[in-house]
Amino acid sequence: MSRTAATARRTESVGTDAGEARITWYPAQGARLVLAVSHGAGGGIEARDLQGLAAVLPGHRVTVALVEQPWRVAGKKLAPAPRTLDTGWRGLWPALTAPGLPVVAGGRSAGARVACRTAAELGAHAVLALSFPLHPPGKPEKSRADELLGAGVPTLVVQGGRDPFGRPEEFPPGEHGLFEVPYADHGFAVPKKAPLTVDQAMDLLVGAVADWLDGLS
Repeated sequence: MSRTAATARRTESVGTDAGEARITWYPAQGARLVLAVSHGAGGGIEARDLQGLAAVLPGHRVTVALVEQPWRVAGKKLAPAPRTLDTGWRGLWPALTAPGLPVVAGGRSAGARVACRTAAELGAHAVLALSFPLHPPGKPEKSRADELLGAGVPTLVVQGGRDPFGRPEEFPPGEHGLFEVPYADHGFAVPKKAPLTVDQAMDLLVGAVADWLDGLS
């Protein structure tokens, strides 16, 4: 897939009740949607899936906003409680809707949980859940399925085939879509012996998201 020029991006600082957050915008010409995606509890917007989406989707008339929660902007290593993450996301929402376009709320891992928990309240157009942490590794009894099933808007889950936080076959039935990236782990890395490369896995992921976004009314 073709990548857009990185020079098109711009960065915006946003004050929230949880501290200063940051949005890195990848604008699309003739944009029809904004896809706002945040990082997980163990990393930032440099994650391969977030960078892959930002590189390709502007070519599909989707402006991508990569969101850094206040704790990351402040240089902290540990994410705060879910309630604080939700507060930061709510505070960012006016900036995300400022372009006047429908906003698809999204994130990877903990960021996906935030998007699901707040989607209906904030009026998100849809939710993109990357590596949704259905349960802690090895503890399937501690399910977070209620967050996913309660999103209340069209939702796509993109999950690695060997994600220890929830393999695709573990997900409950519901109105959400589910796309599996074969052999991929929670960070969408694949084993060296897998029949596809990390780049091919990313192409599958980005292609699935682009197709889903194209189909949103």
